[in-house]
Amino acid sequence: MSTANPGKRNGTRLPPYVRELFWEYRRGAVSWDRHRRFVIKRILSHGESDALRWLRRHTTDEELRTWFRETKGRALDPPRLRYWELMLDLPKKDVDRWIRDMKKGPWHRRPRA
Repeated sequence: MSTANPGKRNGTRLPPYVRELFWEYRRGAVSWDRHRRFVIKRILSHGESDALRWLRRHTTDEELRTWFRETKGRALDPPRLRYWELMLDLPKKDVDRWIRDMKKGPWHRRPRA
């Protein structure tokens, strides 16, 4: 155990309002330190305001921009992508392309009820 963080064997702990986003996993199976990109994805796609505030305290804008560039915003719906475009000053042309590409997928081509 590190003396820099007494009582914290696994680094940064996920608070309950973030852990609840991983309901399908055993408690403690998802770790910020080991699964950072997955945690970012889940918070961005399903997190409420408290989880988003937590994420913003534990990441930088540049880290989030990198996540968006690498994933092309996959897993986020167009309104969330537009929100993050504004919040992180993402290039509009990139976000437009991600949304356009997303709409080429089978889920966006299905008939509407």
